[in-house]
Amino acid sequence: MKRIALILFFVAAIGELISIIAGLEQLHIVFKPLIMVTLGVYYLTSAGEDRSLVVLLAIVFSLAGDTALMFDSIDPIYFMIGLVSFLISHVFYIAAYRQHQGDVEANALQGIQKLRAAFPIVLAGTGLVSILYPTLGPLKIPVMMYALVLVVMVLNGLFRLGRTNNKSFLLVFVGALFFLVSDSLLAINKFLHPFASSGLLIMSTYITAQFLIIEGIIAHVQRR
Repeated sequence: MKRIALILFFVAAIGELISIIAGLEQLHIVFKPLIMVTLGVYYLTSAGEDRSLVVLLAIVFSLAGDTALMFDSIDPIYFMIGLVSFLISHVFYIAAYRQHQGDVEANALQGIQKLRAAFPIVLAGTGLVSILYPTLGPLKIPVMMYALVLVVMVLNGLFRLGRTNNKSFLLVFVGALFFLVSDSLLAINKFLHPFASSGLLIMSTYITAQFLIIEGIIAHVQRR
């Protein structure tokens, strides 16, 4: 079942990217929700008895966000629903990262090391918000709150260094960085300047992010 779920995830991911490239809206409606559904099944069948409710909730709210954003061109309220859904998803991912790490601090980042490692991430997040701020209109506060939670999610992925095995740390942290890239591209395309192939770049980085994060969480459970 685990292998079947993984194959179905890749089928859904490739189908979604093809739908974007070819402009096939009907395929988009079918494949986009299936990405997180199949990834959720893959997680359930891989984690076994160690499956976590907070991870499942992160997946569920990501699915809700994906679904809402499919209709944001119909009514702006769907963008807000998607924004709130992904904000909640990031909160659950933060909880999941803390749940899937050890208490040993010997090899973990400490004090000034944390500040140095966190600085580029914080700078990237605040820099983007500063650039976008004049164009956000009534969404200034919601977008700033979302950006804050997103940066905290990435930092919590970073701070797992030394608290889990190397595979789990790298997968989760790189996945979190891809999430930051994907959301940054989405924000630039929506609020600053639409650019060519934006849909393809946003979804490809988003799919990569979700897959790597879930793989990293599974790696912690399997190799702890």
